[in-house]
Amino acid sequence: MNNKVFIPLFTNWYSLSFIIFLVVVVFFDSNNLIDRAIALRHINRLENDIIFYQEKIRDDNAKLEELLSNPANLEKFAREQYLMKTENEDIFIIE
Repeated sequence: MNNKVFIPLFTNWYSLSFIIFLVVVVFFDSNNLIDRAIALRHINRLENDIIFYQEKIRDDNAKLEELLSNPANLEKFAREQYLMKTENEDIFIIE
């Protein structure tokens, strides 16, 4: 019973050409659907990276503004990040 349904589908030239067209577009074309899906996923990842780095730049600019506005903050940053000290001072690093 099911074979009778598929036989006219493949004997009709319009349906056969449409099926061949679909196979070519989905798998063999230079702009096939699989490559388009991969490219869209890559674009989404890059857009997420853009958002992340824009937030990082905004945070770093806020830190820079804080450091440049007050010399005490600059000294505190240098002591914490670069382990700078005065001559009569000892530094103990605890990990």
